[in-house]
Parts: sequence; structure tokens; C-alpha cells
Amino acid sequence: MESRAAVETMEAIGASISALAVYVDLATGNVPSGGPVPAACFGPAAADPLRDQAGAYLDGLAELAKVEARLAALKVQLVAGYANTEKAMTPPAASPQERTVREMAVTAEVAGVLTISERAASALRFEASTLTTGRPVTLSALQAGSISWQHARIMVDETVDLGAAGAAELEAHFLDPDAPNPARGCPAGELVPCRFRAKVRTWRERHHPVSIEKRHARSAADRRVEYAPDSDGMAWFSAYLPAAQAAGIWDRTTAAARAMQGPGETRTLTQLRADIASTWLLTAAHELTPAGGVPSPAAQVLVTVPVFSLLGLTEEPAMLDGYGPIPPSVARRLVADGATSFLRVLTDPHDGAPLETGRTSYRIPKPMRQWLRLRDATCTFPACNNHSLDNDADHLLAWADGGGTGISNLGQLCPKHHRLKHASAWTPTAASAEDPPGWTSPSGRHYTSEQPDWEPPHWPPHIQAIFQELAAPGGLDPGLPELAGDDAQASTLPPGQDSCLDAAPPGIALTDREAA
Repeated sequence: MESRAAVETMEAIGASISALAVYVDLATGNVPSGGPVPAACFGPAAADPLRDQAGAYLDGLAELAKVEARLAALKVQLVAGYANTEKAMTPPAASPQERTVREMAVTAEVAGVLTISERAASALRFEASTLTTGRPVTLSALQAGSISWQHARIMVDETVDLGAAGAAELEAHFLDPDAPNPARGCPAGELVPCRFRAKVRTWRERHHPVSIEKRHARSAADRRVEYAPDSDGMAWFSAYLPAAQAAGIWDRTTAAARAMQGPGETRTLTQLRADIASTWLLTAAHELTPAGGVPSPAAQVLVTVPVFSLLGLTEEPAMLDGYGPIPPSVARRLVADGATSFLRVLTDPHDGAPLETGRTSYRIPKPMRQWLRLRDATCTFPACNNHSLDNDADHLLAWADGGGTGISNLGQLCPKHHRLKHASAWTPTAASAEDPPGWTSPSGRHYTSEQPDWEPPHWPPHIQAIFQELAAPGGLDPGLPELAGDDAQASTLPPGQDSCLDAAPPGIALTDREAA
């Protein structure tokens, strides 16, 4: 069976190589630079030969990425096939020690053939065994070239302790468009690996068979600070901390660094973060107050909490902006303590989308900017992972061209890609209150937005029972219940209003300058 799968993968690779033949001609110089482009590449009536030639290079890179994925799938099948064949040829081990030696021998053989370390070979063997025996959807996607080897490794990493049923459900969610609840937004293979891992980790935390509270308590016991010398008179200083503490430290340091930037400041944001952290750790608090000292403004970290989880009725994870899922007990503690660095966000008990940002409990001078942070999380430019605190709110359609200040005409961009938008032909596509914009490149290629993968929260059993009674004949509508009090928000928006944050809180005039 494995041999047949390897043969099929080889056939797919052969087809891809054939498709690459035209692009190889271009890459090897068979077509002179600026010269005529063969009709086989672009058709008999190419209107812009140079533009078509540039497009051919990009098409070639896209096809090459598929070839690399298929080669990775073939490597996986060959490694697994070799290990299984060796096991079949060898009589049962007489002792655990003998079994260990045989495993070491197989790993050493793979390492020798591939010229890699035995540690890397051991990891490859594990990944190959997992993919060929327990992750069929992932292996099929790799063979088809629709995901990369990095994506496949992430699937192995994040499903290692989910069990067969949980792993199959995770695979289906991200890789099967016909699944009952497929992931929203662009396909998995179009996400850069770090963003794909963040999405997979979020899903895993919500569906893991072991409570996040128990796993967090176990990991928190291993918190530590580490120091490692490096070259050129430098060293690494790092800390392994609970996510809420680490996010608060990072955002507070970033806010202080941004406050120090100005015409007379030559240090970069990265250098300022390092200098501020060093100053805070090496000096007493009173030494930071004189003129010229390091400012320490409060950060604003968004904590998204399902309503029932905040009330203690369920144990669903909360979401920490820039990190991902955290235990609900941590989120409840942050809200109860009134930590000024953390901004509470409640989610709709019907579909999991954000409801409101706690305007009555925290002064927000720029409510639209906060909603953008919720919707976009990172810079919306393809493959950019820049954290929301560093980004600019920008009009998708410029104000001068008739663009409004509604949430559907705003997007988050890091400073680099903000400049690129205004200085090049990269163009954002439409957005909405819930979905960030996609992008169209100068070559005309479209990159789909990475949409938030909200899920309906868990309802407590006794509340489910109430609504089942209401759904009985003569009962009330079993849909989303009315929310009472100041926190009430409609589950649908009134005509012409992009979000529940389009209207500024009383006493706050939201200007275009503030929104942008």
C-alpha cells in the first residue's frame, strides 16, 4: 500500500515537472531578457510581453512550491516504508534493550542516507510514521501540493496528544472544505506557517480532551528565566511565563518604546524595547522618574472572554490578544482585579463573535481602533504577523476619494506595509465588520484575508434545558436570548452601521483623525 502511494506521488511529481518545463526555459535564460516571449508560454497575442514574463516567473514559483510539497510527501513515504520493511524483516526483539538498539540502527541509517543528524532523523521518522498511519487528510494535502511540509509538521505537532478522534476532527476542520464546520478565511495552505500554527493551536485549546486549566497549572509550575551567552559580546535573556504576564510585559514595553520615538530619537523600536526592558530591570522605580527617564504608560491588552465562561458557568478558554487561548480562571482574575492594562471583550453566546469592549468599565478614546484590533489581530497584509499594538488604522478607500470612516473601510497595517500600500500598486479589497480585507498584488494575484475562526461557545447544560423547554410547542423562540442591562447589544446591526462601535461613547467625539 505504501509502495503504491509512493508511486502515485512520483507520478504527480512527474506531472508537475512537465508543467514547470516552460518556466525552466525562462529561468535558465533560453529566452533573452526583454526579448520575445514564446507563444507556448503566453499565447499568440501577448499584449505586454514583459508583464507576462514576470507573471510566468511567479507562476513557476507557485508550481515549484507544489513540487517541493510533493517531494516532502515522497520522503515521508520512503522513510516510513523503509522503517516498516526493516521491522518486517527482523524477528521480534528478545528484550527492550534489543528493541531500542534496532530503532537506533534504523534511525542511524536514515540519518546517513539523508546526511542529517540522528536527532533530525528520529524526528523525521516520527513525523513520517504519524502522517502515514494516522493523518491521511494531511498526507493527501501534502501529496496534492495544497499545503507545505511546514504545514504538515504543524499538524503533527498540534495533534500529538489529541487522540485519533480529536486529530481527525482537527484535520477535517482545516483541510476538508466539506467538513461540518470548516475553518473560515483563506485555505490552510495559503496561510504562512506561523499564522497557521496560531489558528490550529486556538482550535486545539478549545477542543482538547484535557482541561486547559489543568494543562496551564502543570506548565506554569515550569516557569523560569534563562540566560545564554552569545557571540560578539552579546547574550540572550529570556523568560518562560504565563501568557497573561508575558503579553502585559511585551505590550507595556512596546507602548513605552513608541512613546519615546520622535525626530530626535535615532534608535529603532526594537532597540528601544531592549533598552527600556534593561532599564526597568536594572534600576529602581524612583530612578525612572526624572526628566529624560523611561516613560511607562499602561498597555492595553485585549482579553476576549465568552460570556458564560466569565460568569464561571463553563470552562472555555479566553483569548489573549497577540497570544491565543488562556485559561478562563486567568481571564476572570484579570477582569475581577480591574487590571488597567487589560481590556475586557465579551463574546456573543450565539456565534462567538465579539459583543462589546466594556466601554463602561474602561475609558476608550478610540473605539473603532479597538474593534479593528479585535477583527484583524495582526497586520492584514499577506504573510505579515505584526502584532496589533504596533499597527496603524488606515482607510481602505482614501477619505479624499470618498471613503468613509466605517469599520468596513478601515484596516490595520504595520508601518512598513502602510507605506507599501501608498507607494505601490498593492491594493486592499473589501472588508466588513467581521472580516478583514484581502489584497491584490501588482501582478493581479488575489490574496484572501485571514478571517477570525470564531466558534459558538458552549452553553451550560441547565441553560440548554431552559431553551429546550422554550422551543417546545407554545414556547418562545429558542434563538439568542435578550441581554438585559447596560451590556445589552443586538446580535444584528442596524442598517448603515458597520459595527456596534461605530457610535462613540457619550462624551467622546470620534473624529476621522482618531479613527485613522
